[in-house]
Amino acid sequence: MVEKSDQTGLWPALYDPFRNFGHRLADWLSPATEASGNENAYDISMELPGVSDDDIELTVENGVVTIRGEKKTHEEKKGDTWYFSERQYGAFRRSFRLPEDADGSKAEAKMKDGVLHVKVPKKPQDVPGQAQKISISRG
Repeated sequence: MVEKSDQTGLWPALYDPFRNFGHRLADWLSPATEASGNENAYDISMELPGVSDDDIELTVENGVVTIRGEKKTHEEKKGDTWYFSERQYGAFRRSFRLPEDADGSKAEAKMKDGVLHVKVPKKPQDVPGQAQKISISRG
């Protein structure tokens, strides 16, 4: 016979694999993305084949780039027999926190060959050893 205290210890162990299932499923259905950077800018590239530019919303707020969109299904063809479909449809949303040196107010985006490219330039940095002259106003 199993005591009650042992049963409560058993449930969390059974539940653990499913705890973050919703988050894992959302990640699996999210478009493939990569981020890179060079000395001038950061680039976020997201694969969005079949998604119209009109179905994408791109925002930058408080240092976070958010890409929202939807891949819409095509009309169902009457009389067709489907054996399988690996295509994914539905809404998606991805957010990326920008580094401190990114200038989100100057972000640009373009779509090419089903890939969305978001370019975020870096803020100009102060050059060490180079003095900046400050003018004095007369009051």
